[in-house]
Amino acid sequence: MRILTLAARNVRRSWQRSLATMLAMAFACLIMIFFSALMEGMMQGSERNVVEMNMGDIQIHAPGYLDDPDLYTRIEHPDELVEALQSKGYHAASRIYGYGLLAANMASAGVHLRGLDLAHEMQVTKLYQHVSQGEWLDDADAYGVVLGKKLAGTLGVELGDEVVFVGQSADGFMANELFRVRGILKSVSDGIDRMGVFMPMTTLRGLLVMPQGAHEIVVLRPDRTSDLSAETAIITDMASELEVKNWKQLMPVIARMIETADVQIIIMLVIFYIAVATVVLNAMLMNVFERIHEFGIMKALGVSPGQLVALIFTETLLMTLLSAGIGLAGGWWLSYYYQTHGIDMSALAGSISYGGIAFDPIWHAAITPNALIYPVLFLFMIAALAVIYPAAKAAMLSPVKAIYFR
Repeated sequence: MRILTLAARNVRRSWQRSLATMLAMAFACLIMIFFSALMEGMMQGSERNVVEMNMGDIQIHAPGYLDDPDLYTRIEHPDELVEALQSKGYHAASRIYGYGLLAANMASAGVHLRGLDLAHEMQVTKLYQHVSQGEWLDDADAYGVVLGKKLAGTLGVELGDEVVFVGQSADGFMANELFRVRGILKSVSDGIDRMGVFMPMTTLRGLLVMPQGAHEIVVLRPDRTSDLSAETAIITDMASELEVKNWKQLMPVIARMIETADVQIIIMLVIFYIAVATVVLNAMLMNVFERIHEFGIMKALGVSPGQLVALIFTETLLMTLLSAGIGLAGGWWLSYYYQTHGIDMSALAGSISYGGIAFDPIWHAAITPNALIYPVLFLFMIAALAVIYPAAKAAMLSPVKAIYFR
């Protein structure tokens, strides 16, 4: 018996039911490919916001600084370590930090000052591309600062306005200075948005009376696909007396969310495809009951139960193949469109964050092999499971009863 020929004929014969079943499976496949691409885009965007906007891949601190970020707990010779890292192909930049009070327009707020080595900072983070108003820092404008988005709103300042800083310097005396708002950032993270004040490192050194040392060295891998743990171990050997941690160790909530993204996608696939399974099961059951007389004659002519099962499975496979092709093409096109243009969530982005990291206001999909393969694979699995009962029903028919079935 030519099973494939008969299966194709049967699919064409009941084309209305076959079309409805295939459209339901294709729509489910399309939606789940798009959902998977959106989830992949969210995960990549979360990692990008952590690594490229703030933390880098790996951070180096003096022992105890992370537990107690004290002004005096510093890396004593940061330039030598930065040069050593750069000689190994890594991108590295040192930072210094300070705390105090920033005031303007009868309002004040506690702030976290960050002094940046502008020559090297642009090699490890892309924060300079995340300015919503004004311009990024410039060594030529020593007292021009960039503020976090929410901090600027709290102080009620705009570009060009003056702000006053009051704090304590490393020599124990009062540190105070007048700065001008040079730029305002987009949403980056809760800490930066509410407290972030960025300025050239030389300016902050003078303000804090801290001529040498750094609180942090940020490192970016030359190859982003390399093993992060292995790279962390290499840098730990290079800075054996210092505390070295990668971004996953520093941001475990975000790291865990990204690591479990595939599991979340699979759970959603299973839930969504249960509805598809009921459609396939109903269609194939109706198909079997309409053809009981036909199956009885086939069995009387010597067709074995196994061949009937194979026939019904082949019919389902043909419909699933066509559905998967349509769903894959439509899902890829939809995902590609939103990978290019994104979904504008500007109205919500200011209030959406997870683990202290703000989401990008433009939510881009990301087409990955997993986003395309998982929905198609699960479609075939669910269709195969759904057709087991109808196939078994046909295989167990009695030829005599089936022939005279009314």
